[in-house]
Parts: sequence; structure tokens; C-alpha cells
Amino acid sequence: MPVTVGKVVEGTVTGITNFGAFVQLPNGDSGLVHISEISDDYVEKVTDYLKKDQKVKVKILSVSKDGKISLSIRQAKPKTSNPIEIDWDKVDEKQKHMSFEDKLSQFLKDSNEKQDQLKIREGRRGQGARRTGGF
Repeated sequence: MPVTVGKVVEGTVTGITNFGAFVQLPNGDSGLVHISEISDDYVEKVTDYLKKDQKVKVKILSVSKDGKISLSIRQAKPKTSNPIEIDWDKVDEKQKHMSFEDKLSQFLKDSNEKQDQLKIREGRRGQGARRTGGF
């Protein structure tokens, strides 16, 4: 089976580095999933997301003239534009008996915590790009 750009196939993680993971494809070829193509989340350590001999679905991004294959795990995931369906019968019992104000207060608390986490993550990403000298 030839390697086709844009195709999603299942492969096996054969090696992990600090910049990504090598994946063996069904036809025997091997390609690289760069650390930025592992997850939509910020990936600090590849080993937090992948293990050797793990089966993964990858999208073939490109094949260079010298035969290097670029792969993506995050782009292999199907895109869903449908909103998440909520089964209201299975909502937490505690929330069923909360007043609207209590639910709103809980939502704001959760939202602020998530915003704080995003700010911390963005702060980590931007540290390497900051200039150290002044103009």
C-alpha cells in the first residue's frame, strides 16, 4: 500500500524523542509525528501522551523528496461541529437541587479556573519568544 498524503491510517509508535514520535505505518515505512501534531493541547512531554508500541491513528501530512514522512495524530481525529448532547436525566443529583444563583456561581467559579489555566499555559508558551533586551 503506497503512502498517500491526506490519508488516515493506523500505525505503531516505534520510538519517542523530545521533539516527537516515530510511527511505523502499515506498509512498513516510518514517519515522524512532531510534538506539535500530537494533541490540540499543549504537549510538554511526548511521553505524557504516547508510549512505545502504542497503536495510533495518524494522518499523512507530507512526503519529502528524500522520503521523510510527516504525520499528525491530532489532524487524524474526526472534526465534529455538532454540539455536545447532554442527557439531562443523568445530571449530577447535587445540581438538580441547586438554585439558579448557585448554579451560576458554580459556573463562574469553574470558568475563572479554566481562564487561569489558559493564562498559565499561554504564559509558558510565550516565555521563549520574549525579548530579553530593551529598545
